[in-house]
Amino acid sequence: MNRIHYGGDYNPEQWSPEVWTEDMKLMTEAGVSLVSVGIFSWATVEPAPGAYDFGWFDQVMDNLAQYGVGASLATMTASPPPWLSVKHPEILPERADGTRLWPGSRQHYCPSSPIYREYAGRLVEQLAQRYGDHPALKIWHIGNEYGCHTRQCFCDVSAEDFRRWLRDRYGDIDTLNENWSTTFWSQRYSDWAEIFPPRAMPTFGNPAHKLDFARFSDDAILQCYLVERDIIRAHTPDVPVTTNFIGLVHKPIDSYKWAAEQDVVSLDSYPDPYDRRSHVEAAFGYDLIRSVKGGQPWLLMEQAPSAVNWRPRNAPKAPGVMRLWSWQAIAQGADAVLFFQWRQAVGGAEKFHSAMVPHGGPDTRTHREVQALGRELAAASEIADSRVRAEVAILHDWDNWRAVEGDAHPGVVELLPAHRAHFDPLFDAHVTVDVVHPATDLSAYKLVVVPNLYLLSQAAAEALTRYVAAGGTLVVSFFTGIVDEQERAYLGGYPAPLREVLGLKIDEFWPLPVGGSIGVDGGTGTIWSEWIETEGAEAVATFTEGELAGRPAITRHEYGEGVAWYLGTRPNPALMRTLLDRVRAEAGVEPVLPGLPDDVQAIVRHGAEADYLFLLNHSASDVTVTLPAPAVDLLGSDASVTSVSLAAHGVAVLRH
Repeated sequence: MNRIHYGGDYNPEQWSPEVWTEDMKLMTEAGVSLVSVGIFSWATVEPAPGAYDFGWFDQVMDNLAQYGVGASLATMTASPPPWLSVKHPEILPERADGTRLWPGSRQHYCPSSPIYREYAGRLVEQLAQRYGDHPALKIWHIGNEYGCHTRQCFCDVSAEDFRRWLRDRYGDIDTLNENWSTTFWSQRYSDWAEIFPPRAMPTFGNPAHKLDFARFSDDAILQCYLVERDIIRAHTPDVPVTTNFIGLVHKPIDSYKWAAEQDVVSLDSYPDPYDRRSHVEAAFGYDLIRSVKGGQPWLLMEQAPSAVNWRPRNAPKAPGVMRLWSWQAIAQGADAVLFFQWRQAVGGAEKFHSAMVPHGGPDTRTHREVQALGRELAAASEIADSRVRAEVAILHDWDNWRAVEGDAHPGVVELLPAHRAHFDPLFDAHVTVDVVHPATDLSAYKLVVVPNLYLLSQAAAEALTRYVAAGGTLVVSFFTGIVDEQERAYLGGYPAPLREVLGLKIDEFWPLPVGGSIGVDGGTGTIWSEWIETEGAEAVATFTEGELAGRPAITRHEYGEGVAWYLGTRPNPALMRTLLDRVRAEAGVEPVLPGLPDDVQAIVRHGAEADYLFLLNHSASDVTVTLPAPAVDLLGSDASVTSVSLAAHGVAVLRH
C-alpha cells in the first residue's frame, strides 16, 4: 500500500452537495487518503426495484478522485431498502422462538434467502460495471459487519438451506445420525425433512445439532459475501477486496475461514474508555486479526474518534487516547487507520456517535486531534508493509468456542475470558503473541498456549504432540481435548488424545462454585479443579485445601525434546504471571524490551530495510524509557536518541 492510510466512513447521502465541497477541503487538511463510501446507500441509488440513480454518487466518486482521496467502495448491501422487504417479506429473518425481525434498523435479511442474494447481486453488478475503472477506486468493501445483528436465522428458508448443507456434509442420513449421536433421547432421523434449525425447545438441545447449525449459519453468511465478491472479481480482478470483522473477536464469524476469501482483512475496534485495561482487550483482537492472514498487514476499518453511542454509558476518549489507540493498531500490524464516521450524523440511531467532524464542526478538540494524527501518519509512510513476528502462539478455534460454551457441561467456561487469563500476563511481560488456529504449523513458535480447547480434533492433538516431541514448550489448561469435532467424548480417560504428551489423566472434574476459589501452592485457583492422576508428569503445584488437598494442580512433563505443562485450575492473575514467566524463560522467550512498566506496550515491526520499535504509554503518568541501542525517533526530532520520554498516553516510534 506504500503508506499508512487514513480516513473513515463517508456518508455523503446524509448531506447536501454544498457540504460535500467542505468535506473535500477538510479531508485534504486532515491528510485523509482513504474513505469507506456507499455502505448504506442502497435505498438512495436504487429507490425502486431496478430504477437506479447513480448520478449523485458519480459526483461523490469524482470529488474523491479530484482531491486524491481513495475509495474503499462498499457494495451497499448491508441494509436492504424498505421496498425489498415489502415486495418480498420472505427475506426477513426469524429468531429461534419464531419472532420475525422487521425493517427499521439494518441487516434485516435472512442470510439464506436466494431473493436477497439475487437483488444484492444485481446491485453489485451495476456497481462493478460503473465504477470498476474509476480512478478513485482503491479497494472493494463487501457488505459491512457481517453477522453483527443477524447472526442466525431460524425461518423455513433457512431450514431448507440447513438441510442442503447437512446433505453436502454427511451424504446420507445414517452418517448424520452417527455423527449427531441421535440414539440419545430418541432423536434418530429417518428423513432430511425431519430436521429443523434448533428452534425453541423444552430443554437442552442436541450439542452436535447446535454446533452444526452454528457452522451452517457462518457458512450461510459467508455465501452472501461470496456472491458479491465473485461478481466484483469477475469485473475487477486486480482490485483487492475486504470486509470488516467486528467485535475484536466475533463468535458467529470464523475469521480464519473468512480470511482465506479476502485479499486483505479488516477489523472494527471499539474499546471502552471506561475500562483501564481496554487496550489489552484490543491487543488480543489485533494479534488475532493479524494472525488470520499469516501476519499480513491489516486495515483498522472503524474506530471511534471519541465516544460511541451504543453502550449504556458512553465515555469520550481522553485527550491523546485516540492517537494512542490508533498507533497501537499500527504497532500490531495495521496499515490503515479509519474511523466511523467522517461527519457526525444529524439524525438516526448513531447521531451521538462521535465523528472526525463533530456536530460542533472543525473547531473542536476531536477534529484538531484528527488533523494532528493525519499529519503524523503521513510522515511515517515507511512503516507500511513491515511485519510483526512472534515467538509465542495462543490457539483459538471457532468450533471450540461454540462448543465449549454450550449447555449441560460440568461447569461454565467462557472462552474469551479464558484467552485473556493466558494472554494478559504475556502482554504485561511485553511478549509478542500470535493467535492461531490449531491446524497452523507451530514449528516456528518457542511456546504454544492452549486455553480450554475442549473440542480438539485427533489431527490437532497429534500435531501438538509432535510439536512438543520436537522441542516445543506447550501449556494446556483444563477442559481441553474432551470431545471430537462432533461433540463426542473421547474415551480412555480425559484428555485422551493428549494423555501421552501431558503425562497424566483426569479421573473427575471438580468445577468450583460461582465466584469460588481453591488454594493452590503460591496462590489460588478459580473456575475449575480436577482429580489428576500423573503418568510421568511432575506436580509443580498442588491443591492445598478440600478433598483435593495434596493432589496435583499444575504439572510439568518432559516429552521428547520438549516440555508440556498442564493447569488443572485457572491460577489467580499473580500466580498465572509467575507461572508463565517461568515457562517462557525456560522456553527462551524474551520480552521485546526488558524492564518496562506493565502499562507501557512495546512491539516491533520488521521491514525490509529497518525495524521499528513502538512504545505506547497506556498509563496516565509520564514515563522515561532507556533504549538498549541508539534509534531514530520518527515522531520527534528524527534524530538518534538513547532514551525516550513518554507523556501520559504518549507514543514513540523508533527506527533501528
